[in-house]
Amino acid sequence: MTTPTTPLLDDWTPPEGWPKMDHATIRAMLTAPGQPFEMETLDIRGVPIRTWKNAPPTMRAILAVGRTHGEREFLVLNEERVTYDAFHRAVAALAAHLQSIGIAKGDRVALAMRNLPEWPVAFYAICVIGAIAVPLNAWWTAPELCYGLKNSGSKLLIAGRERWERIGPHIADLPDLKHVIVARHKGELPVEAQTMESIIGTPNTWANLPDADLPPADIHPDDEATIFYTSGTTGEPKGALGTHRNFATNIMSSAYAAARACLRRGETPPESEPKKVLVVIPLFHVTATSAMLMGGIIAGHTFVFMHKWDPILAFEIIEKEQIHITGGVPFVAWQLIEHPDREKYDLSSLENISYGGAPSAPELVKKIHALFGALPGNGWGMTETTATVTMNAAEDYLMRPTSCGVPVATADIEVRAEDGVTVLPADTVGELWSRGPMNVKAYWAKPDATAETFVEGWVRTGDLAKIDADGYCYIVDRAKDMIIRGGENIYCSEVENVLYAHPAVTDAALVGLPDTMLGEVPAAVVKLAPGMAASEAEIQAWVRERQAAFKVPVRVVFTDDALPRNANGKILKGELKGMFA
Repeated sequence: MTTPTTPLLDDWTPPEGWPKMDHATIRAMLTAPGQPFEMETLDIRGVPIRTWKNAPPTMRAILAVGRTHGEREFLVLNEERVTYDAFHRAVAALAAHLQSIGIAKGDRVALAMRNLPEWPVAFYAICVIGAIAVPLNAWWTAPELCYGLKNSGSKLLIAGRERWERIGPHIADLPDLKHVIVARHKGELPVEAQTMESIIGTPNTWANLPDADLPPADIHPDDEATIFYTSGTTGEPKGALGTHRNFATNIMSSAYAAARACLRRGETPPESEPKKVLVVIPLFHVTATSAMLMGGIIAGHTFVFMHKWDPILAFEIIEKEQIHITGGVPFVAWQLIEHPDREKYDLSSLENISYGGAPSAPELVKKIHALFGALPGNGWGMTETTATVTMNAAEDYLMRPTSCGVPVATADIEVRAEDGVTVLPADTVGELWSRGPMNVKAYWAKPDATAETFVEGWVRTGDLAKIDADGYCYIVDRAKDMIIRGGENIYCSEVENVLYAHPAVTDAALVGLPDTMLGEVPAAVVKLAPGMAASEAEIQAWVRERQAAFKVPVRVVFTDDALPRNANGKILKGELKGMFA
């Protein structure tokens, strides 16, 4: 093993003799013929792709495993507690209803609601009959929601009350929309709409529904299953068209990464054990649905929802429900760490705090391990890869806190030059490309964007990255987010990591400001931790001591509010630039 390209955390050293196995040995062991993670190469859309041989073929198969967990609790929201058996009854009933109103294989069905027990019921009811689920961003405004409905050509909308109130006034502008189902609605609905409760009842009554099998449907692994809209902070959202195989892949990839972490420390991977998971990120994002919900159903996890994110409520839930796993995006972990009331609660049940979807500071890794005793985890993926491509967990993450890890066995990653062909050597920054059975099929109704992004089984990610000699990937920045100051490249995450390391800083972002002479110059927006103080000059000096002079922010502004983020935890840098006017 070569020396990591970033220094170790200053108060952590790996256990003696670690790692017990290298990645190549582990991969050969776990993927050997007859082993659970055995691979096979299949032709997918004309390209030979390594796949997990033992992955569930479709979401119907995933749901069938979930049904075997019986009376174990699956979904919890406040006083609503839904068992796996009750969940299956609700899915079967709703799926049968969808078929009865004419929803067929290939029809798009939009889903617009916050994290409610009805969300996974609707999602699975759509997918198990071969229709295409279209989860819409519940934070979107009415015009944005209508864009998703129009772009997807959705025939049916299943919405929560608040989202229906946004969409309802525009129903006449949605000619493809033939049916509407609204959950938790009070009052009158138009003739084309009905309530979810009139079809399957309320969550606490789902156990009383008939114990029916799923209605028949002819579905195959590479059939289309979902359209998740990209989280781009600029431009028109693009719908990533996913398949059943994409989602089944993530189940195996997450399990493979967990087994790999055990073998790295010389332990035998344990049998899968049900855990309690606090879900604090939206289900309309693949991190929640693909990376959490799919494998969780196979394992029999209990998922606890929150009405909206609040650190005090999170502390209360962790203590009351004895939560084992949480995370999602780095911002959540930071708030759990920095909140002054943290020590008032018993958080000892936490075993794992993992995240992805946004850059994280190396200091966060150390704090998770030191304050909670929990093993940190990080990964890289995107909507176009249905979540997990690389994973960095436990000691590996503590060893390389700025890396998003190594790819799982069925995934390939490369760093390429601007020509999109030349593969660059180790530790060279270029655009990250990814290939594997997790890559979605295309962008819905956008052939030009599809041709540009999906190339012979690869997805060109738009992320700038480097891969070290041991195969560890380091996301340097989004290509479009890089600042070029007088011809010198400034990778924002590099400076942001330095800002995060300042003892007074709890949130930070670097943006580019126009400059007549240099083209662009860097500027920083900083949120300080409660009770801490720092000046612009102090922050600039801190960066200057640790980075080249051209990377020092020319201006630093402070905010009392959390930095604006989209639903996936990515900072909306366009909104920050107005703070420098």
